[in-house]
Amino acid sequence: MRDNAERQRFELDVDGQIVFADYERQPGLLVIRYVYAPPALRGTGAASRLMGLVAGRAREEERRIVALCGYARGWLARSRTHRDLLA
Repeated sequence: MRDNAERQRFELDVDGQIVFADYERQPGLLVIRYVYAPPALRGTGAASRLMGLVAGRAREEERRIVALCGYARGWLARSRTHRDLLA
């Protein structure tokens, strides 16, 4: 996963296509605005892999996640490992 700070998004290259999560860092928080997977990658688990990496980064940075995106919110709510990060 690459942190594209200029565009404020985390990016994961999967077979030459980019899955991304738009974010904003705030004190103690990582706000996830939107998660996008290209149509060819939907249903493949690519966005889920990205979210696992994003959650790991948030934990490393000691931030909780504000999930404005429905996909991100649902993913975190279902994750036994990372649901504690949901603000």
